[in-house]
Amino acid sequence: MSYQALYRVWRPKGFTDVVGQSHITRTLQNAIMQEKFSHAYLFSGPRGTGKTSAAKIFAKTINCEQSPVLEPCNQCPSCLGIQDGSISDVMEIDAASNNGVEQIRDIRDKVKYAPSAVTYKVYIIDEVHMLSIGAFNALLKTLEEPPKHVIFILATTEPHKIPLTIISRCQRFDFKRISQKAMVGRMQKIVEAEQISVTSEALEAVALSAEGGMRDALSLLDQAISYSEDQVEIDDVLAVTGSVSQEKLMNVIQAMHEKDVQQALLQVDELIQAGKDPGRFIFDLIYYLRDILLYQTAPQLENILERALVNDAFKQLAESLDSIWIQQAIADLNQCQQEIKWTNSPKVFIEISILRITDQKAPGNAADNNALDVLKRKIEVLEKEVTSLKQNPPAAEQTGTTNTNTPKRSQSKSKNSYKIPYERIRQVLGDASKPEIKLVQSQWANFMDALKKQNAPAHATVQNSKPRAASEQALILAFKYEIHCSLALDHKQTIELLLAEMLGKELSIIPIPEVNWQEIREDYVSKQREQDSLGQDESPQVDPLVEEARKLVGDDLLEIKD
Repeated sequence: MSYQALYRVWRPKGFTDVVGQSHITRTLQNAIMQEKFSHAYLFSGPRGTGKTSAAKIFAKTINCEQSPVLEPCNQCPSCLGIQDGSISDVMEIDAASNNGVEQIRDIRDKVKYAPSAVTYKVYIIDEVHMLSIGAFNALLKTLEEPPKHVIFILATTEPHKIPLTIISRCQRFDFKRISQKAMVGRMQKIVEAEQISVTSEALEAVALSAEGGMRDALSLLDQAISYSEDQVEIDDVLAVTGSVSQEKLMNVIQAMHEKDVQQALLQVDELIQAGKDPGRFIFDLIYYLRDILLYQTAPQLENILERALVNDAFKQLAESLDSIWIQQAIADLNQCQQEIKWTNSPKVFIEISILRITDQKAPGNAADNNALDVLKRKIEVLEKEVTSLKQNPPAAEQTGTTNTNTPKRSQSKSKNSYKIPYERIRQVLGDASKPEIKLVQSQWANFMDALKKQNAPAHATVQNSKPRAASEQALILAFKYEIHCSLALDHKQTIELLLAEMLGKELSIIPIPEVNWQEIREDYVSKQREQDSLGQDESPQVDPLVEEARKLVGDDLLEIKD
């Protein structure tokens, strides 16, 4: 007898053989035992997850001579006939090649005849989404009210392409991707039964490459068995699937993290020259970094790692990598994965990603170090101010209530290392105009994108700022935190040069904390209103003493005498 592929020999013959779909098999078994099964089912899910196998098992179980039972006996004439396809009452139809109205009309005409060999006629229509609109319409009425002896089972990998009128007439079961652990367990049973020697690492690699499909896993295992000699090793699986070994992945990641561009590019070139699939290499790299990140976060979840084998080298690498660096590397590799789908030169995009990742600034080296330096300077300034205050107490402490009503902004000057230029800000407010600020706001998003590419620390500093007012010469930027005002001054030249390039004219930036901006703005608006209310008054000058008295008691209680 000619050789048969493993996935054909080990195709499930009972519900217990359907791996990873217990939520479906249990429901179907209960329905069979209670004799409450539906006239139409829709099985949807990824390829190789057991849709048509479950449909065939269901057909055998309801037609088994011992029915109702949880499992088909696979020994009676009905079970054996359905299994080998000799009973015409159970038909498996491929909708990809039989998608016309005529074929569906032929089914519709035959359903009214009673089954000849078994209790129920079962029509299994695979890839049902391939039917034409006319074929769906021809199936609709029959699907809604079929004879009592007919059951339809529709299987598809793309349920969104099926009309809702069809879906609403079926009981829908969604098959999920099979977990790596479940696939490894199933393959272990198969290789033991076939008396084939396969290492556990090889089975893990096969399961990862199969991406949740049991049929794909058995096909890959078949290839690896043919490729290997006496025992299937992980290198045999890597050669067949085009995947990359853990050691190679570790070397590439280590080189990128240590900014060894030459070594990283040589490693990639060696893998591509060895015939490794570029797309599979990026896929493996992403999953390996993902495993490192998960292991760093929760080492006890070792059993959910999909690409990494936890050994001493893996643990050492996990300790040396920073989680922020890993997340950024995964984001860059994901972008590379999208780009290489549409190019004939995937190696170029991989090399660009390697360069981008190796050029990453290590967390805490750039903007964080600048912030730390600023904080140190602030602490030194505050220490000097505290010493000075102890030696020379403020006048308010000596004379009682002299400075009780000192404005808040004067207090902020004495407490903060960043000195807010109030007079300059008032001057900008006097010269500010709506067209100027609208011009800045219209280009602000483009400016931020360009700044992020040109200078990441400067972008991080200005990220939480908002342009509040602008004149011909200056721009007021309000920051959420005061420390960012000092940091912005460190990058003042870079920000102003790029801003000038965007706007076509030079503007000097003036940082101010958002709280202080609200105060000075309210003060400025209040004074503007007072000046407007004076109009053409003969004595527009306001006595500072009168202005302070008005603030204290209000206009109703204020009486002014010469």
